[in-house]
Amino acid sequence: MQWRGRRGSRNVQDRRGMGTAGGLGIAGTLVVLAVGYFFGIDVSSIVQNQGGGSTELSQRDEDWGEFVSVVLADTEEIWQPVLRDQAGIAYQDPTLVLFRGVVQSACGGASSAMGPFYCPGDQRVYLDTDFFDMMADRMGAGGDFAAAYVIAHEVGHHVQNLTGTLGAAQQRGLSEAEANRLSVATELQADCYAGIWARHAQERFGTLDVGDMDEALRAAEAVGDDVIQESAGRTPMPDSFTHGSAAQRQEWLLRGFESGDMRQCDTFGSRDL
Repeated sequence: MQWRGRRGSRNVQDRRGMGTAGGLGIAGTLVVLAVGYFFGIDVSSIVQNQGGGSTELSQRDEDWGEFVSVVLADTEEIWQPVLRDQAGIAYQDPTLVLFRGVVQSACGGASSAMGPFYCPGDQRVYLDTDFFDMMADRMGAGGDFAAAYVIAHEVGHHVQNLTGTLGAAQQRGLSEAEANRLSVATELQADCYAGIWARHAQERFGTLDVGDMDEALRAAEAVGDDVIQESAGRTPMPDSFTHGSAAQRQEWLLRGFESGDMRQCDTFGSRDL
Protein backbone atom coordinates (compact mmCIF):
# COMPACT_ATOMS: atom_id res chain seq x y z
CA MET A 1 0.00 0.00 0.00
CA GLN A 2 1.31 3.42 -0.99
CA TRP A 3 0.73 5.68 2.01
CA ARG A 4 3.99 7.25 3.11
CA GLY A 5 4.66 10.90 2.35
CA ARG A 6 1.00 11.97 2.41
CA ARG A 7 -0.69 14.18 4.97
CA GLY A 8 -2.02 12.80 8.21
CA SER A 9 -5.35 13.67 9.74
CA ARG A 10 -5.70 16.21 12.54
CA ASN A 11 -8.59 14.17 13.89
CA VAL A 12 -6.59 11.48 15.68
CA GLN A 13 -6.57 11.42 19.47
CA ASP A 14 -3.80 9.20 20.82
CA ARG A 15 -4.51 7.86 24.30
CA ARG A 16 -2.13 4.91 24.12
CA GLY A 17 0.42 6.42 26.49
CA MET A 18 -2.13 7.53 29.08
CA GLY A 19 -2.55 4.27 31.01
CA THR A 20 -5.94 2.87 31.93
CA ALA A 21 -7.05 5.10 34.81
CA GLY A 22 -7.87 2.54 37.41
CA GLY A 23 -8.31 -0.53 35.27
CA LEU A 24 -11.24 -2.70 34.36
CA GLY A 25 -12.50 -3.76 37.76
CA ILE A 26 -13.83 -7.25 38.47
CA ALA A 27 -16.83 -7.05 36.15
CA GLY A 28 -14.81 -5.58 33.31
CA THR A 29 -12.11 -8.19 33.70
CA LEU A 30 -14.70 -10.96 33.47
CA VAL A 31 -16.08 -9.45 30.27
CA VAL A 32 -12.61 -9.32 28.70
CA LEU A 33 -11.89 -12.91 29.72
CA ALA A 34 -15.21 -14.07 28.27
CA VAL A 35 -14.64 -12.28 24.97
CA GLY A 36 -11.10 -13.61 24.79
CA TYR A 37 -12.36 -17.15 25.37
CA PHE A 38 -15.04 -16.87 22.68
CA PHE A 39 -12.70 -15.49 20.03
CA GLY A 40 -9.74 -17.61 21.04
CA ILE A 41 -7.64 -14.52 21.79
CA ASP A 42 -4.95 -14.32 24.46
CA VAL A 43 -6.06 -11.37 26.59
CA SER A 44 -3.64 -11.94 29.46
CA SER A 45 -1.64 -8.82 28.63
CA ILE A 46 -4.83 -6.75 28.78
CA VAL A 47 -5.91 -8.15 32.13
CA GLN A 48 -2.44 -7.86 33.66
CA ASN A 49 -1.87 -4.31 32.45
CA GLN A 50 -4.61 -2.48 34.36
CA GLY A 51 -2.66 -0.63 37.01
CA GLY A 52 -2.90 2.82 35.44
CA GLY A 53 0.05 5.12 34.82
CA SER A 54 1.65 6.20 31.57
CA THR A 55 3.14 3.89 28.97
CA GLU A 56 5.98 4.76 26.61
CA LEU A 57 5.17 4.17 22.96
CA SER A 58 7.48 1.93 20.94
CA GLN A 59 8.69 2.73 17.44
CA ARG A 60 6.13 0.23 16.14
CA ASP A 61 3.41 2.10 18.02
CA GLU A 62 4.59 5.34 16.44
CA ASP A 63 4.60 3.77 12.97
CA TRP A 64 1.06 2.47 13.41
CA GLY A 65 -0.04 5.88 14.64
CA GLU A 66 1.36 7.55 11.52
CA PHE A 67 -0.26 4.93 9.29
CA VAL A 68 -3.66 5.32 10.94
CA SER A 69 -3.45 9.10 10.61
CA VAL A 70 -2.74 8.91 6.87
CA VAL A 71 -5.50 6.38 6.20
CA LEU A 72 -7.99 8.49 8.15
CA ALA A 73 -6.95 11.55 6.14
CA ASP A 74 -7.55 9.57 2.95
CA THR A 75 -11.05 8.64 4.09
CA GLU A 76 -11.74 12.31 4.76
CA GLU A 77 -10.60 13.35 1.30
CA ILE A 78 -12.58 10.58 -0.39
CA TRP A 79 -15.84 10.78 1.53
CA GLN A 80 -16.19 14.56 1.38
CA PRO A 81 -16.88 14.58 -2.39
CA VAL A 82 -18.42 11.08 -2.59
CA LEU A 83 -21.04 11.69 0.09
CA ARG A 84 -21.82 15.13 -1.33
CA ASP A 85 -22.12 13.94 -4.92
CA GLN A 86 -23.83 10.60 -4.32
CA ALA A 87 -26.06 11.34 -1.32
CA GLY A 88 -26.31 15.15 -1.19
CA ILE A 89 -24.94 15.17 2.37
CA ALA A 90 -22.05 17.19 3.77
CA TYR A 91 -19.39 14.94 5.24
CA GLN A 92 -18.36 15.59 8.83
CA ASP A 93 -14.95 14.24 9.79
CA PRO A 94 -15.02 11.72 12.65
CA THR A 95 -12.35 11.55 15.34
CA LEU A 96 -10.28 8.39 15.64
CA VAL A 97 -9.17 7.49 19.16
CA LEU A 98 -6.13 5.28 19.58
CA PHE A 99 -6.14 3.47 22.90
CA ARG A 100 -4.56 0.55 24.67
CA GLY A 101 -6.38 -2.05 26.75
CA VAL A 102 -9.57 -0.27 27.76
CA VAL A 103 -11.32 2.94 26.82
CA GLN A 104 -14.35 5.02 27.75
CA SER A 105 -16.64 6.35 25.01
CA ALA A 106 -20.10 7.87 24.79
CA CYS A 107 -21.27 4.31 24.16
CA GLY A 108 -19.75 3.09 27.45
CA GLY A 109 -16.56 1.29 28.38
CA ALA A 110 -14.87 -1.17 26.05
CA SER A 111 -11.75 -3.30 25.88
CA SER A 112 -9.38 -3.91 23.01
CA ALA A 113 -10.37 -7.60 23.10
CA MET A 114 -13.69 -6.54 21.56
CA GLY A 115 -11.97 -5.12 18.49
CA PRO A 116 -12.27 -1.71 16.82
CA PHE A 117 -15.66 0.00 17.03
CA TYR A 118 -17.54 3.16 16.08
CA CYS A 119 -19.62 5.08 18.60
CA PRO A 120 -22.38 7.21 17.03
CA GLY A 121 -22.88 9.04 20.34
CA ASP A 122 -19.60 10.91 19.96
CA GLN A 123 -18.90 10.19 16.26
CA ARG A 124 -15.59 8.56 17.09
CA VAL A 125 -13.80 5.44 15.91
CA TYR A 126 -11.95 3.58 18.69
CA LEU A 127 -8.96 1.42 17.83
CA ASP A 128 -6.20 -0.43 19.65
CA THR A 129 -3.44 -0.88 17.05
CA ASP A 130 -2.43 -4.15 18.72
CA PHE A 131 -5.48 -5.53 16.89
CA PHE A 132 -3.51 -5.31 13.64
CA ASP A 133 -0.80 -7.55 15.07
CA MET A 134 -3.45 -9.99 16.27
CA MET A 135 -4.95 -10.05 12.77
CA ALA A 136 -1.57 -11.06 11.38
CA ASP A 137 -0.53 -13.49 14.12
CA ARG A 138 -3.81 -15.18 15.01
CA MET A 139 -6.12 -14.65 12.05
CA GLY A 140 -3.80 -14.93 9.04
CA ALA A 141 -4.87 -11.48 7.87
CA GLY A 142 -1.80 -9.28 8.06
CA GLY A 143 -0.71 -6.45 5.79
CA ASP A 144 -1.10 -2.70 5.73
CA PHE A 145 -4.08 -2.73 3.40
CA ALA A 146 -5.84 -5.28 5.62
CA ALA A 147 -5.40 -2.75 8.43
CA ALA A 148 -6.65 0.05 6.18
CA TYR A 149 -9.76 -2.02 5.43
CA VAL A 150 -10.50 -2.23 9.16
CA ILE A 151 -10.26 1.55 9.51
CA ALA A 152 -12.34 2.14 6.38
CA HIS A 153 -15.01 -0.27 7.66
CA GLU A 154 -15.38 1.69 10.90
CA VAL A 155 -15.48 4.96 8.95
CA GLY A 156 -18.21 3.26 6.90
CA HIS A 157 -20.29 3.13 10.08
CA HIS A 158 -19.73 6.88 10.44
CA VAL A 159 -21.06 7.36 6.92
CA GLN A 160 -24.10 5.30 7.92
CA ASN A 161 -24.56 7.54 10.93
CA LEU A 162 -24.50 10.64 8.73
CA THR A 163 -27.00 9.18 6.26
CA GLY A 164 -29.32 7.97 9.02
CA THR A 165 -29.17 4.26 8.20
CA LEU A 166 -27.23 3.43 11.37
CA GLY A 167 -29.88 4.88 13.64
CA ALA A 168 -32.69 3.27 11.66
CA ALA A 169 -31.03 -0.13 12.00
CA GLN A 170 -30.75 0.15 15.79
CA GLN A 171 -34.44 -0.36 16.49
CA ARG A 172 -35.80 -1.61 19.78
CA GLY A 173 -38.39 -4.29 20.35
CA LEU A 174 -37.21 -6.56 17.55
CA SER A 175 -36.97 -10.30 17.77
CA GLU A 176 -33.46 -11.70 18.09
CA ALA A 177 -33.58 -13.01 14.52
CA GLU A 178 -34.67 -9.64 13.11
CA ALA A 179 -32.14 -7.74 15.20
CA ASN A 180 -29.39 -10.05 13.93
CA ARG A 181 -30.53 -9.59 10.33
CA LEU A 182 -30.37 -5.80 10.65
CA SER A 183 -26.97 -6.07 12.32
CA VAL A 184 -25.65 -8.17 9.44
CA ALA A 185 -27.04 -5.68 6.90
CA THR A 186 -25.36 -2.85 8.82
CA GLU A 187 -21.96 -4.54 8.88
CA LEU A 188 -22.09 -5.61 5.24
CA GLN A 189 -22.97 -2.10 4.13
CA ALA A 190 -19.95 -0.80 6.07
CA ASP A 191 -17.85 -3.37 4.18
CA CYS A 192 -19.31 -2.10 0.92
CA TYR A 193 -18.48 1.48 1.90
CA ALA A 194 -14.93 0.37 2.70
CA GLY A 195 -14.76 -0.96 -0.86
CA ILE A 196 -15.98 2.38 -2.22
CA TRP A 197 -13.20 4.13 -0.31
CA ALA A 198 -10.61 1.70 -1.70
CA ARG A 199 -11.85 2.27 -5.27
CA HIS A 200 -11.70 6.06 -5.05
CA ALA A 201 -8.43 6.06 -3.10
CA GLN A 202 -6.86 4.03 -5.87
CA GLU A 203 -8.19 6.39 -8.53
CA ARG A 204 -7.11 9.52 -6.66
CA PHE A 205 -3.89 8.51 -4.91
CA GLY A 206 -2.76 5.29 -6.60
CA THR A 207 -2.95 3.69 -3.16
CA LEU A 208 -3.07 -0.01 -4.03
CA ASP A 209 -0.08 -2.23 -4.66
CA VAL A 210 -0.38 -5.64 -6.28
CA GLY A 211 -1.99 -7.98 -3.76
CA ASP A 212 -3.53 -5.27 -1.58
CA MET A 213 -7.14 -6.22 -2.33
CA ASP A 214 -6.23 -9.83 -1.56
CA GLU A 215 -5.08 -8.64 1.87
CA ALA A 216 -8.38 -6.88 2.44
CA LEU A 217 -10.36 -9.90 1.28
CA ARG A 218 -8.42 -12.17 3.63
CA ALA A 219 -9.22 -9.78 6.46
CA ALA A 220 -12.91 -9.75 5.51
CA GLU A 221 -12.87 -13.54 5.49
CA ALA A 222 -11.13 -13.73 8.87
CA VAL A 223 -13.82 -11.63 10.57
CA GLY A 224 -16.74 -13.55 9.07
CA ASP A 225 -19.09 -14.93 11.73
CA ASP A 226 -18.77 -18.48 10.42
CA VAL A 227 -14.97 -18.38 10.54
CA ILE A 228 -14.99 -16.88 14.05
CA GLN A 229 -17.45 -19.48 15.33
CA GLU A 230 -15.47 -22.32 13.78
CA SER A 231 -12.27 -20.96 15.32
CA ALA A 232 -13.98 -21.04 18.70
CA GLY A 233 -14.85 -24.72 18.18
CA ARG A 234 -18.52 -24.07 17.45
CA THR A 235 -20.71 -25.12 14.56
CA PRO A 236 -21.61 -21.98 12.54
CA MET A 237 -25.21 -20.95 13.17
CA PRO A 238 -26.36 -18.46 10.50
CA ASP A 239 -29.33 -17.28 12.59
CA SER A 240 -26.87 -16.09 15.21
CA PHE A 241 -24.68 -14.14 12.78
CA THR A 242 -24.37 -10.43 13.56
CA HIS A 243 -21.68 -9.39 11.05
CA GLY A 244 -22.17 -11.74 8.10
CA SER A 245 -20.37 -14.79 6.81
CA ALA A 246 -16.88 -14.65 5.31
CA ALA A 247 -18.32 -14.99 1.80
CA GLN A 248 -20.85 -12.21 2.40
CA ARG A 249 -18.25 -9.83 3.77
CA GLN A 250 -15.96 -10.44 0.81
CA GLU A 251 -18.84 -10.07 -1.65
CA TRP A 252 -19.98 -6.69 -0.35
CA LEU A 253 -16.44 -5.37 -0.03
CA LEU A 254 -15.88 -6.24 -3.68
CA ARG A 255 -19.24 -4.79 -4.69
CA GLY A 256 -18.24 -1.42 -3.28
CA PHE A 257 -14.79 -1.60 -4.82
CA GLU A 258 -16.02 -2.57 -8.28
CA SER A 259 -18.83 0.00 -8.42
CA GLY A 260 -17.62 2.94 -6.32
CA ASP A 261 -21.34 3.70 -5.97
CA MET A 262 -23.27 3.99 -2.71
CA ARG A 263 -26.45 2.86 -4.45
CA GLN A 264 -24.87 -0.55 -4.91
CA CYS A 265 -24.49 -0.89 -1.13
CA ASP A 266 -28.18 -1.17 -0.22
CA THR A 267 -27.87 -4.23 2.00
CA PHE A 268 -31.12 -3.33 3.77
CA GLY A 269 -33.11 -3.54 0.56
CA SER A 270 -31.40 -6.67 -0.72
CA ARG A 271 -33.44 -9.86 -0.46
CA ASP A 272 -30.38 -12.02 -0.66
CA LEU A 273 -27.37 -10.85 1.32
